[in-house]
Amino acid sequence: MNEVQITESLKGLPGWTFEDNKLQKKYKFNDFPEAMAFLVRLSYEAENRNHHPEIFNCYNRVELALNTHDAGGKVTELDFDLARAAENIF
Repeated sequence: MNEVQITESLKGLPGWTFEDNKLQKKYKFNDFPEAMAFLVRLSYEAENRNHHPEIFNCYNRVELALNTHDAGGKVTELDFDLARAAENIF
């Protein structure tokens, strides 16, 4: 996807940004178990797509970064699909 396509697609994903060739978002939860429940549910979505995000978790915070390694580290529709899945879980 080119930058125009990415920018247009981001309009449907509040809070997501495009930086360093990655889609990125920071989530905040009430506590650690809530953050972990989100990550467990997301892990099934990622595994079903054979598409695995970069994840950072510290207590009630989760940060996701998405790009497609098979596409040379570029953002593809697969990244947007997983971002939409994360939003549905959240």
